[in-house]
Amino acid sequence: MTDKNKYLPIIQIGNVLVSPELFTERFCCDLDVCKGACCIEGDAGAPVTPDEIAGIEDALDTVWNELSAGAQAVIDRQGVAYTDEEGDLVTSIVNGKDCVFTCYENGCCLCALERAWRNGRTSFCKPMSCSLYPIREKTFRDGTVGLNYNRWKICECARRKGAELDLPVYKFLRQPLIRRFGEEWYRELEKAAEELLG
Repeated sequence: MTDKNKYLPIIQIGNVLVSPELFTERFCCDLDVCKGACCIEGDAGAPVTPDEIAGIEDALDTVWNELSAGAQAVIDRQGVAYTDEEGDLVTSIVNGKDCVFTCYENGCCLCALERAWRNGRTSFCKPMSCSLYPIREKTFRDGTVGLNYNRWKICECARRKGAELDLPVYKFLRQPLIRRFGEEWYRELEKAAEELLG
């Protein structure tokens, strides 16, 4: 981030507080390099809502045979999600770190749920927390939502590729942001970006 952008304000659109890093940071997933590491690294699963758990459970039969035996055993034992040490609902994990919905294709880790959705086999894509990454969403007690940029070392290749393409985070995540907040909200976000950065 340049000195010029260092002290940009948080923007509010509706009830959503948006970190200026969504406009100033560059990002574009580079699966050829990272091989889907975000699905198999970390110490907890992906944050999920109760509605998303229901969606995952509806899609479970569709993807069941694509999951590892270990993942199937974890789901049989504790379900598709659990409450982590911080009290958050997250997807179940296997081997202490891998999301139970990981599957592999050409040496790359993919989401079985998303692959089924892309192939038209299910109506549920994947948890919104996964779709929005590297944006992290937090809901406050008054219902206000905060969107922050999360910097993770395994995504260094995505930052490089984003810089090469000059692709801001909010543009890279256009479709997930529209799915989460709607077309009109995203148009307001684009206007805010133009005004913020001139």
